[in-house]
Amino acid sequence: MNESHPDIWTFQEKLTRRLSLGAGISILLGLGMFLFQTSFWNGVAFQFLGWALVDLLIALAGGNAARKRKSRLGPEGAAVAAPGEARSLGRILWINTALDVVYMLAGLAVAVFLNENHPLWLGTGIGILCQGAFLFFFDWFHAVQVRKFYSAQINGEEQDPAG
Repeated sequence: MNESHPDIWTFQEKLTRRLSLGAGISILLGLGMFLFQTSFWNGVAFQFLGWALVDLLIALAGGNAARKRKSRLGPEGAAVAAPGEARSLGRILWINTALDVVYMLAGLAVAVFLNENHPLWLGTGIGILCQGAFLFFFDWFHAVQVRKFYSAQINGEEQDPAG
């Protein structure tokens, strides 16, 4: 393993902390938007809060599952399982990146087609679009990082850390 980047288990811990931080920021922004007391901003705020809660649950569940897998495997088993873990994480992130495009398009559709003088629907669509955009860049960035840092390990081109 190249020492310039963390092992995949540490990378996953950082990823879940970053997703939790993003969720926390979305919660604060969503709560702040309620101060404007308009239907539009309420629509945006509801989306920020809803998506933040889902992101927080994903971060907590994903982080917990990775810690349990690593603990169950032990140090040597975790090192052996690392390429598969990196491959799986990369695949999940690329799939999520594609889904994020769908979320953004859905948000745009809600904003454009359900809007008809209903500011709440416009805000809802904009909120979905914003959250989808955040997740798109978040997932894309981390998928690129997995590819950059772990592709040799995933493809079996890296030497065994024990040998």
